[in-house]
Amino acid sequence: MKDTGLDAFRFSISWTRILPNGKISGGINKEGVEYYNNFINELLSRGIKPLVTIFHWDSPQSLEAEYGGFLSPRIVEDFKNYAELLFKLYGDRVKSWITFNEPYSFCQRGYGAGIFAPGRCSSFLGCAAGDSAREPYVAGHNLLLAHAAAVKVYRDKYQASQKGKIGITLVTHWFRPYSNSKADYDASIRALDFFFGWFMDPIATGDYPFTMRAVAGDRLPKFTPQQSKMLRGSYDFLGLNYYTTQYARSISFLMNKVNFTIDDDIHAFTTGIRNGKPIGEPTGSDWLLIYPQGIRSLVLYIKEKYNNPIIYITENGVDTLVNSSIPLKEVLNDDIRIRYLQGHLLNLNKAIGEGANVQGYFHWSMFDSFEWDAGYTVRFGLYYVDFKTLQRLPKKSSRWYRNFLSK
Repeated sequence: MKDTGLDAFRFSISWTRILPNGKISGGINKEGVEYYNNFINELLSRGIKPLVTIFHWDSPQSLEAEYGGFLSPRIVEDFKNYAELLFKLYGDRVKSWITFNEPYSFCQRGYGAGIFAPGRCSSFLGCAAGDSAREPYVAGHNLLLAHAAAVKVYRDKYQASQKGKIGITLVTHWFRPYSNSKADYDASIRALDFFFGWFMDPIATGDYPFTMRAVAGDRLPKFTPQQSKMLRGSYDFLGLNYYTTQYARSISFLMNKVNFTIDDDIHAFTTGIRNGKPIGEPTGSDWLLIYPQGIRSLVLYIKEKYNNPIIYITENGVDTLVNSSIPLKEVLNDDIRIRYLQGHLLNLNKAIGEGANVQGYFHWSMFDSFEWDAGYTVRFGLYYVDFKTLQRLPKKSSRWYRNFLSK
């Protein structure tokens, strides 16, 4: 599609749309199957390659009710069956698969903070049920085994004939030490291990980072030798979601602390502010400060530590606040997004020149959308969407991006 500059389009398939009861034995929704068939065919007819995410946080309620969803190892078989169904249905046309999107967000926010579904956390955080110090690790462990099972069935039964690739998308900030002290440097590495290494180390080496094992102890489940072998190397590419950089500052670690959560395990305070100054340009959200150098540092870190895997930047973008008092003309004139794109693409180009194996980039997002816990309060899109009428208008950034891609 030369008129848009698009070559690939990333989207997620809804587990519950295909399998309303979460299991093949519960029946397949033919309308859901046909919806994605039509969507994939339409993309291909316009020269756009589909990059499909199998799970984007929509765990079927029926499986939550039956056995606790990702808190049970039973999820592994059901997820494998769901993934295999998708390979059978769409693998003749889909050549790039992502098993899970942002397992850190799903596990930490869904089971540690109670912000995302299924909304579990410890009672002192206000949830009806949960354990913020243990359940995120249990859910993450079963998620990793489900990922490995899906990759194995794809490689064993479909990859040779369908000639596709399969990977996983992880999210992390880049972390800079708050000071030059060794304690703060160690805190920055610990933060990376808990944000990124939690899922990257198992698929690269077959086990969790040493720091996590040392801190979490028996709250962090163990892999059997067979599970470790199945996990090791279970990706053809790594999807990477990066938005911002934060400082990491060491804080004391109290093993006997009351009201303990997974966040306390990091024993590092992360912030975008040092000595009253933000690390980068402020945006619509407090957590998202524009620091383009961070994406270069991150991919070079991955290059050195994890044997330079193929990386697709699957999300990278900046938001602006929804404010009805701001004239539409100003909303469409989104120079901040252009600065964000320019800075991050420049730093990615530098990293590629330094040997990082980055082979793809997806901006988040094409259209303003529903942003999970932020809802419709922020806009990430290259295209403006009127949330009442669904009218769509190109922002200045969309024209800049199209011109950039056409050069």
